[in-house]
Amino acid sequence: MEIGTIYLVGAGPGDPDLLTVRAARLIERAEVIVHDGLVSRDILAMARPDAQLISVAKQRSKHTLPQDQINALLVREAKAGRDVVRLKGGDPLIFGRGGEEAEDARAAGVAVEIVPGISAANGAAAAAQIALTHRDASSVVSFVAGQCKGLSDQDWTGLAGKGRTLVIYMGVKTAPQIAEKLMADGLAPDMPLAVVENAARPEMRVLRGPLAALPDLVTREAVKSPALIVIGEVTAREDAAIAHFAVEAHQ
Repeated sequence: MEIGTIYLVGAGPGDPDLLTVRAARLIERAEVIVHDGLVSRDILAMARPDAQLISVAKQRSKHTLPQDQINALLVREAKAGRDVVRLKGGDPLIFGRGGEEAEDARAAGVAVEIVPGISAANGAAAAAQIALTHRDASSVVSFVAGQCKGLSDQDWTGLAGKGRTLVIYMGVKTAPQIAEKLMADGLAPDMPLAVVENAARPEMRVLRGPLAALPDLVTREAVKSPALIVIGEVTAREDAAIAHFAVEAHQ
């Protein structure tokens, strides 16, 4: 029996119009689609009627399947002769564990193709019209995960501040620790930030305020994932202030 191929596909921030042409074609023809919880219904609706859709979305901070079992599932389906699309929100190789899945597939003798997607950071910034770099405000961009083991031990020194932009993935639940950590590292309490919730989707919100107000902002506005926190002077520029969906927060 011929072995299938595993395609690690980035679904972007959720808008089907932001898929790459390659991603759209693979979704439309896939026999099996293994998807996470950040993939929008509109994108899943592109699958052919007889496609098998398998959700491995997180529930209460846990995967319905542990990562090693997801890897095994992908390999098992491919070895059964089916092409498998592993569909991930954003880009597979930016906090998407695509590297782990590709390594296990190659070790099992299964062909892998990685199809990049618009990352959550790029999608959110574009939708909110926040320039992650700007000649007058920022020449460095860093991406970090805000929900990980040993958050307090992570060294973020120098990642945020004047001339720099810090984008925090998965930071909603740990917003108080993030604000405390950054201010303890010397970042000014009034450093501007933006929280972009449901980027590039009809229900998108952009919430703005100073770093010190981040925990209150997230709580008061009941921010839910998917959401990104963008910290830096770029979030306060006039060309980034979109009044009709911005909510201001104050210390």
